[in-house]
Amino acid sequence: MSNSPVLPLLKRVPPGAWVATAWFAGMVLTLLTRVRLPGEEQASVLPGVLFYRWDGLLTHLLSTALLLAGCRWLTRRPLGAMAVLLAASALATMPLGVAEIPLTQFLAVDVALYFTAAARPLRTGVLALVLSVLVLVAYVSYRVLAGWSAGTSAELAVALTAVVAWLVGRSVYESRKHDADLRARATDRALVAERLRIAREMHDMVAHSVGIIALQAGAAARVVHTQPDAAREAMSAVEAAGRETLSGLRRMLGALRETGPGQDAAEHEDAPLRPAESLADIDRLARTTTAAGVRVEVDWRGVRRALPPELELSAFRIVQESVTNVVRHAETDACRVRVEYGVEELAIEITDRGRGARRDAGRGTAPGFGLVGMRERVALLHGEFSAAPAPGGGFRVTARLPVPAPERARGATAAPPEPEPVRGVAG
Repeated sequence: MSNSPVLPLLKRVPPGAWVATAWFAGMVLTLLTRVRLPGEEQASVLPGVLFYRWDGLLTHLLSTALLLAGCRWLTRRPLGAMAVLLAASALATMPLGVAEIPLTQFLAVDVALYFTAAARPLRTGVLALVLSVLVLVAYVSYRVLAGWSAGTSAELAVALTAVVAWLVGRSVYESRKHDADLRARATDRALVAERLRIAREMHDMVAHSVGIIALQAGAAARVVHTQPDAAREAMSAVEAAGRETLSGLRRMLGALRETGPGQDAAEHEDAPLRPAESLADIDRLARTTTAAGVRVEVDWRGVRRALPPELELSAFRIVQESVTNVVRHAETDACRVRVEYGVEELAIEITDRGRGARRDAGRGTAPGFGLVGMRERVALLHGEFSAAPAPGGGFRVTARLPVPAPERARGATAAPPEPEPVRGVAG
């Protein structure tokens, strides 16, 4: 048995089928009102002279044929289809012996008017409404001019149903347009957010590697004549950092490359992406930076545990960018990284005792892209961030990243920390 919902099935029914259903429902109701039903002394509406005659039946057949033709044209030529449907409605009224086009014969027109207003531009919908009202007015006017009785009040009610059907259809049209605009805006916002994320990743990765390369190259230049082995070692480190950066850029660009038509995604598996960085990579970062000449002390506090990937990546990038700023701006040979695991938040602090913060505008009064990227990362995680010169000299970057509720419960049940915080010095 199929478990598909009913509503999607109804949406696949074409508009012409709904119009035909409304027409036949109106025909059945017309017949029922002209026969005596159980509990009635007589039929609520007396049948006209032609109702049961061959010419009356032939008129009903012709009007039904016109109606089916209009249903087929409704999605392709809505105004032409409306004209045919209105003609079928007027023709089906003739054998009934009534003074106006009744609602039962106009019900299919109302349904068609709804679909036209819901799917077509405003001009087409308005023309369809005007055409429908004009047919009602023309029918009543002809009977008045011919000296016959005319059901003007009843026809006004039928005209009102046409207006209501058009208004409902127009409301659906505007609602769909609004939803499409919202989806387009959401897509644009997602694209902008993705571009910002890629920009942050590339900035953090390239800036750190270039800073290490510059530091190693400077050290090699200073000792190239006096200590050739040290200079050779520094240049080897420059080569390794350059290759790692180039490899990272290739991986990132490979991930951004779209699969073209006729290509299989498996063609791009020759350059698999490595796992995203996490807090566990801070020790590797500290060793690399220490080897380049800036000693990084890493102070781990609390019970180390796995956190959500987006939180770990953001925390690592904040540490990486802060250490890069120390290498490029602080004019110091050491800095300290403190990572504290709490039950409700992850606290990060990077401090140095350098002199660059007092005169480098890129780190203080006019922050560059690095500090902006760190602030964006923390803001996306609803955390707190600060970056400013430390009171005793140097520069300090702090970030507090809230831990999601499920991870808080896991942290609360984790083993208690050691009496003394775990401290480590990389290098």
